[in-house]
Amino acid sequence: MKRIGAAFLALFLLVPSTGMTQEAAPLWSALAKGGHVALMRHALAPGIGDPEGFRIADCSTQRNLNDEGRAQARRTGDAFRRNKVGIAQVISSEWCRCVETAELLKLGQVQKFSALNSFFELRENQDKQMADLRSFLSALDPAGPSLVMVTHQVNISALTGEFPRSGEIIVLKLGGADGFTVAGSIPAL
Repeated sequence: MKRIGAAFLALFLLVPSTGMTQEAAPLWSALAKGGHVALMRHALAPGIGDPEGFRIADCSTQRNLNDEGRAQARRTGDAFRRNKVGIAQVISSEWCRCVETAELLKLGQVQKFSALNSFFELRENQDKQMADLRSFLSALDPAGPSLVMVTHQVNISALTGEFPRSGEIIVLKLGGADGFTVAGSIPAL
């Protein structure tokens, strides 16, 4: 009996998530209804920060998605479609790992937005970027369609206080005094 339980657990751990956990189901429904932002940390790109000599226009100088990260981004895009989430916009940091994640979602044309760029090594940019991002979010129509924003852990943590894993989605409900509230998180797929 213990072998069956262990085999089931091993199989469960190997099967990719569908994104429809009990906790995630209402968040997918909220995104499908509109008035929300799927604030996603880029998919798996092993390492921390960027190599010395990083250049924003040269992906070969950056930390990039690995094969699992690319598969993770595709699974996430599939979950948006499976959950019938219509997206108004897909907006990304200019970093290659974010742009690639956003493109692999296949939810629409990707627009780059510098307020989503990492300030992991440029902390002096944090206040301006957060002000620009908050201003952008406050201007969105809470009755309009949802959108996806792909960015970095430091940006998401500074904005929401949450610490997402690679590929995790923090769902923001638009509106209110601060322009949004955190509705919850959808685990990485």
